[in-house]
Amino acid sequence: MIDDSVHLRRGTPAYRRATLALFCAGFATFALLYCVQPLLPRLAAHFSVSAASSSLALSLTTLSLALCLLISGALAESWGRKPVMAAALGLASLLGLASVLVDSWQLLLTLRALLGLALSGLPALAMAYVGEEFEPQSLPAAMGLYIGGTALGGMLGRLLSGLLSDLGGWQLALGGIASLGLLALALFVWLLPASRHFKAQPLLLRTLLANFRLHLRNPTLRRLFLQGFLLMGGFVALFNYIGFRLAGEPFGLSSTLIGMLFVVYLGGIFSAGWAGRLVPRFGARQVLRGGVVLMLLGVGLCATPWLAAIVLGLGLFTLGFFAAHAVASGQVGSQAKEARAQASALYLCAYYLGSSVVGYGAGYVWDHAGWLPLMALLAALFVIAGWQARAL
Repeated sequence: MIDDSVHLRRGTPAYRRATLALFCAGFATFALLYCVQPLLPRLAAHFSVSAASSSLALSLTTLSLALCLLISGALAESWGRKPVMAAALGLASLLGLASVLVDSWQLLLTLRALLGLALSGLPALAMAYVGEEFEPQSLPAAMGLYIGGTALGGMLGRLLSGLLSDLGGWQLALGGIASLGLLALALFVWLLPASRHFKAQPLLLRTLLANFRLHLRNPTLRRLFLQGFLLMGGFVALFNYIGFRLAGEPFGLSSTLIGMLFVVYLGGIFSAGWAGRLVPRFGARQVLRGGVVLMLLGVGLCATPWLAAIVLGLGLFTLGFFAAHAVASGQVGSQAKEARAQASALYLCAYYLGSSVVGYGAGYVWDHAGWLPLMALLAALFVIAGWQARAL
């Protein structure tokens, strides 16, 4: 008989199954979201739109995800964790397959926005599941593994879409990634243990709004939400437009080569788990600030005209981002004492709003001012993030 009072502990079979399932969920979420990123120059040419407009294929997805997170996070307090996450991942994968069949820019954007809406049922619930089901000592490492899955999904989604687009166009790229999403869904459903510590709340608007107010009145949580906005916004902006930079003179790289640059995400898989293990030793604030410093160093190297320096800069930038994000998201679960799915939803809403707002706005800077002003903008965002981290 299972003791419901026991949380998942490192080293146990249940812990390994749960972390692998969450790894698959993070992988599929980021692969489906960001597979369009290396395709932006190809989409811009195919549909005759500007660089900033092409970024809407990603920005609208993350915007709908951000806004719907608040609703899905609230519903999950009544509906549970695993069933909603599985339904979200399945629907998103099917919408990814449907994107292959269209040749209208507006319709493609509509499907991408719906994909973001579908995926809104997954990230906040995954973070809440970790906060509820894992023992406190195992929580940072478990969150790091989940974030590591998002890093791998982001890497393979971008790398494979670049390769597949050179082989068969952007349609093959989107279809291939959606098929991987269905495979991840099967593994997720099979591996993830059912929730044992979830307590359903009545679906009352007054209760939901009270929970949001509770979290927004917490100054530490507000700072963590701002971290998510700044870090993710700058991260997506750099990777949105690095393809345009490297496809043009003096580099002239192909979609496949640009996609291969996302191998730097392997460093994110390492740094997310590594950061989670460092928090008990050095404290969340110091590890978070260290991640921001690495991002600043990466931006400085990406501002240079040398390909080797840019690749090194992308590597440092990615190490720093996933370390900082793993710490910040883990702290949300620790700081929110109740209604954790809604707290996670607020963090991820800010996180994906940063992706949409900064990701699109940076395209305007790239189109009208060029690469160096764009790097200056990103550096300013990370200076603010580092300054804010001092107060945590």
